[in-house]
Amino acid sequence: MTATTAAPSERGASVATVLQRQGAAVVLVLGIVVSWFAFPHFGTVDNLRNLVLQGSFLAVIALGMTFVIISGGIDLSVGSVYALGGVLAAYGSRYGLVMAILLPIVVCGLIGLINGLLIARTRMAPFIVTLASLLFARGLLLALTNEGATTYKVEPGSAFLWLGQGTVFGVGVPVYLALLLFGLGGVLLRRTRFGQSVFAIGGSEQSALLMGLPVARTKVALYTLSSVLAGLAGVLTAAYLQSGVTVLGVGTELDAISVVVIGGTLLTGGAGTIIGTLVGVGLKTLIQNMINQVGTLDANYQTVVSGAFLLVVVVIQRLLARSRKS
Repeated sequence: MTATTAAPSERGASVATVLQRQGAAVVLVLGIVVSWFAFPHFGTVDNLRNLVLQGSFLAVIALGMTFVIISGGIDLSVGSVYALGGVLAAYGSRYGLVMAILLPIVVCGLIGLINGLLIARTRMAPFIVTLASLLFARGLLLALTNEGATTYKVEPGSAFLWLGQGTVFGVGVPVYLALLLFGLGGVLLRRTRFGQSVFAIGGSEQSALLMGLPVARTKVALYTLSSVLAGLAGVLTAAYLQSGVTVLGVGTELDAISVVVIGGTLLTGGAGTIIGTLVGVGLKTLIQNMINQVGTLDANYQTVVSGAFLLVVVVIQRLLARSRKS
C-alpha cells in the first residue's frame, strides 16, 4: 500500500475552509498561545480560574441573546435586567436560598414575558420594546435601592454564597452552571422543534407562518428565556460579589451582542450556533485579560483597545464568510 498525501492546493483549500468557518476559534487559540508565552502570569492556575469565572457570567446572558438574535430579534434590556436580578437576589437572600433564586427569576421572567407579548402580539419592533424595558428595569432598580443609596448585602455564611463563591475541583460553581446551560441550550436549539422554529423565524418569518409554525408563541418564549437567563446571571454575580450592585450591567447588552456576533450568529437571523457564542465569550474575556496583563494602559483606554480589537475580529470574520460564499 502506498500512502497518499494531499496536494498543496488541497491543503491550502482546507486551511482556508477552516479559517472561514472557525475564524473566531482560530483567533482564540492563537490568542491563548501568544498570551501563554508573552505574559508570565497568564498561565498560572489563579489567572486561568479567574478567566473562566469572569467569562461565565457574560456567557449565561449571551446564551439567551443567541436564541433571540437567531430568531431575527434583539434584546437591549438584558444589561438592566442582569443588574435588577442581582439586587433582587441579594434582597431575597435574607429570606433564604429559595427566595434568593426565585424572586429575581420570576420578576425578570415577567419582564421578558411582557417583551415577548408586545413583540409577538402587537408586532412592535424588538429594538423599541426592549429599549423601553431597559429603562423600566433600570428605573425599578433605582427605586428599590433609593437611587443607589441602599445596598443589599448577602449575610456572611449564607448558603446562597456557594452559588457564586463555591468551587468544585478548584473551579467556580458559575462555570459549571454556565457549561450546563450551554449544553442544554445546544440540545434545545438543534434537537427540538422549538429550536427549528427559531431558525425558521429568523430565516423568514412569513415562510414560518405559512409552514404553520407557532411564531408568536416561540417569540414570547424566546424573550422570556433571555430575561430569565439575564436574571440568573445576576443571581450568580450577587452571590459572587456578596451584594447587589446598582451600577452593574451598564453596557452588558452590547457585550452580549458582540460575543454572539463574533461567534458567527448573523444579526439578520436564521443562522448561528451555541458553541460559536461560547467561543465569542472566550475571545472577549481573553482580550480583556491580555489588556490587564499588559498593565500599562490607562483604564480609560482599555475599553477603546478592547472594542477596536473586537471590531477587527468581526471585520475579518465577515470577510472570510464573504469569500466562502463567492
